[in-house]
Amino acid sequence: IRHGVVRACEKRPVSAAQVDEIVQGIENEVSKKYEREVPTRVIGEMIMDRLKQVDKVAYVRFASVYREFKDPQDFVAAVEGAGH
Repeated sequence: IRHGVVRACEKRPVSAAQVDEIVQGIENEVSKKYEREVPTRVIGEMIMDRLKQVDKVAYVRFASVYREFKDPQDFVAAVEGAGH
């Protein structure tokens, strides 16, 4: 989780404390909701939800890898989904 968040936030105005907060929040939520395996889809969505609130560029970066964007229209849709 941390590696993906850090990569998405590279050269963005996101502090180490904010990254820690994102990671810790996801880990806490997962431990409360799941006893065993957690689908990667769920974790990916949690990361995107939190990144969207912190930094929209980091959100688009993460989404482009996570959702395997294939063409520019995918980026346009992500930017529109981020609320510009």
